[in-house]
Amino acid sequence: MTIQPQQIARLENGELVLLDQRLLPAERVEQRYARWQDIADAIRTMVVRGAPAIGVAAAYGVAVAARSGRAELDAACPGLVAARPTAVNLPWAVGRMREVADAAPDGELIATLDAAAVALHAEEVERCHLIGDHGAALIPDGGAVLTHCNAGALATGGYGTALGVIRSAHSRDPSISVWVDETRPLLQGARLTAWELVEDGIPATLVTDSMAGWLMAQGRVQAVVTGADRVARNGDAANKIGTYALSVLAGAHGVPFYIAAPSSTIDATLASGAEIPIEHRDPSEVRGGQAEQGIDVYNPAFDVTPAENITAIVTEHGIHRPPYDLG
Repeated sequence: MTIQPQQIARLENGELVLLDQRLLPAERVEQRYARWQDIADAIRTMVVRGAPAIGVAAAYGVAVAARSGRAELDAACPGLVAARPTAVNLPWAVGRMREVADAAPDGELIATLDAAAVALHAEEVERCHLIGDHGAALIPDGGAVLTHCNAGALATGGYGTALGVIRSAHSRDPSISVWVDETRPLLQGARLTAWELVEDGIPATLVTDSMAGWLMAQGRVQAVVTGADRVARNGDAANKIGTYALSVLAGAHGVPFYIAAPSSTIDATLASGAEIPIEHRDPSEVRGGQAEQGIDVYNPAFDVTPAENITAIVTEHGIHRPPYDLG
């Protein structure tokens, strides 16, 4: 793999260093953060994005905040969680760091939280490798896989969930190929997934989001694999806007539709996807510089794919098939 976990996020001299994903693939620029407030803003503005990766960044953010004392740490925890609402990895990671902090003696707080954040990051990457190992068996020999948004190393802190499945499948069978949805409006597929696949030498072709159904109608897609930002107990899964439509198209064309996500993305407190909070982002992301500036814009960042549309959910624990009970 070309990009390594420490190149995506790491602690260095008491600061969080993040690869600025807004600038990829044109530039590889690192940003440094010494305040948790700036880390929350980096999550909000998508310097770092992807459910597991923002959880990792928030864990490092708690460690950074601890350098200013427990009062600052107490403010950082809810502040970091509030940065983005949909991905459950964010409160999960902060909650885990909160528990570590509460048990740590004052004199050991910083070192303990540093070690806990590094360990959480490493565990998320290991989960992705296990997801890849399990999910690779779902990809037919010589098959073409369609993926949406970016659920690769950049989104997870290393290796990837959907791209973890693709990476593991490709290492087993180099003849597989990938269709990459551009993923409007922020083009995470065109910019980030395409970059990761090209860097790794995995055969891939970029398509607009609206081409997916026609590809399936021609029999040119053998599987759809995406990540998720929150999965409810019944298997309903929130992911980047456009994922629901892909699941409907896949069902109509008899193409298996898979979700790849670590257990940190499962929210067992929610019975169904109807309870998943959906983030709505700035209209300027859709308007860009080409649309009529006076037009109203609807810009939900995520949609929810119902469990009945999902052929299987792949976690580090294995392949889960319906009916789902992920509690």
